[in-house]
Amino acid sequence: MQRGSHASNSGGQAFRVLVGVTGSVAALKLPLLVSQLLELPGVEVQVVTTDHATHFYKPEQIPVRIYTDRDEWQVPMISKMWTQRSDPVLHIELRRWADLMLIAPLDANTLAKIAAGICDNLLTCVVRAWDLRRPLLFCPAMNTAMWEHPITARQLDTLKDFGYVEVPCIVKKLVCGDEGKGAMAEVSTIVDAVRECLQRHEKGLVSL
Repeated sequence: MQRGSHASNSGGQAFRVLVGVTGSVAALKLPLLVSQLLELPGVEVQVVTTDHATHFYKPEQIPVRIYTDRDEWQVPMISKMWTQRSDPVLHIELRRWADLMLIAPLDANTLAKIAAGICDNLLTCVVRAWDLRRPLLFCPAMNTAMWEHPITARQLDTLKDFGYVEVPCIVKKLVCGDEGKGAMAEVSTIVDAVRECLQRHEKGLVSL
């Protein structure tokens, strides 16, 4: 399986971050997020994206491997993934590779899928198979009206009951013109949350 070959830990194995990106306009920040994560010492990054998320960023701006649904299902000869029994399964290989999963942004649609246990694309399959002993951070991002719907709070609580950690959204003027809560946390805040996990990992503390 191909890996992001970036800064390695001078003292040992790299800390591997799998970034999941979904179909919110906040996916525009993916290039900045990845570049800042790679500045953390000892961190390797790979990205798994939903199809809708690809509308908001240019792959050539992302200096690490990006995995899509196509890698798992449509081009086994390219991805060298599953074609017969005993072959690697991509969502399981990604789950094994990562020390931490970061979903940024997490849109309303994927939030609902994860809360309900639906796994109909590569990203949600990784989440469904996630090792709950490892941290999973999620960064909600959606329109204020969607954020304020009662089901959103229920779904967030479900994810937190799984042991996942929310990086809360913020209040600001959204791309649609509305002003209110629902914008993804600032990239610096998200990177700080990953840095905290990295520090705990270095100290041998697995849970958050």
